[in-house]
Amino acid sequence: MSPKTKNQLSSWQLKLHEIIFEADTRAGKWFDIILLLAILLSVATVMLESVNSISAIYGAELRQLEWGFTILFTLEYVARLVSIGKPLKYIFSFYGIIDFVSIIPTYLGIFISGTHTLSIIRSIRLLRVFRILKLVQFMGEATILIKALKASRAKIIVFLFALLSLTFILGTIMYLIETPESGFTSIPRSIYWAIVTLTTVGYGDIAPQTVLGQTLASFIMIIGYAIIAVPTGIVGAELAKTKSNSNTQACSNCSLEGHDDDAKYCKYCGENL
Repeated sequence: MSPKTKNQLSSWQLKLHEIIFEADTRAGKWFDIILLLAILLSVATVMLESVNSISAIYGAELRQLEWGFTILFTLEYVARLVSIGKPLKYIFSFYGIIDFVSIIPTYLGIFISGTHTLSIIRSIRLLRVFRILKLVQFMGEATILIKALKASRAKIIVFLFALLSLTFILGTIMYLIETPESGFTSIPRSIYWAIVTLTTVGYGDIAPQTVLGQTLASFIMIIGYAIIAVPTGIVGAELAKTKSNSNTQACSNCSLEGHDDDAKYCKYCGENL
């Protein structure tokens, strides 16, 4: 194999890359934890702002908080771009698109009223918890039973985060589609409806009245059956056979992960790791 050329990132860029993109260092782990807390708080801010009784009293403060979080996430997005050799690789990656979409609604709200509410979509960024949960196996060797319990706990937490993100998004969409007269008076109440519908409980205390809302409700009901009933056994069997990869090292050139523990070069672009 011919030698690979190291990219021309400066020392401070390489250090920044290690903190932002890699979760197997102390600084990287704390960065991810703080980022997740900021995402949770920003989502809570948007939700509280949609509640009329709270917004009437603390509306100005909540909007200031929302702008503070947006600026924070914007700086984080820029930091990611300057700490990798090929920024376009990150921009068009899954997380790159999610990070960009999560900060745009607040800026659009300057020109289009109400679009800042779509900032709830940044809850999708909670999927970064995958990187932290990979650190579980570094706690040391244990019995097969303990490893199985820890692995199951991590999978359940990740599944719950993904499900919560889905209910946040669906509830917000229904809040924008329906009117308060239909019972969708706030985002938390709309999320409550999404949870009841997605779990196929269906209390009937809130129901969409528009054709578009009813169409979305039908779609959510079908998703609910798919999530709860069909894949439970299949996913469980597949997860039991899947070998987890504990390496969270990200390439400083293309920002992609998934390398073997003993890898010296990035398997995607060939850069030195």
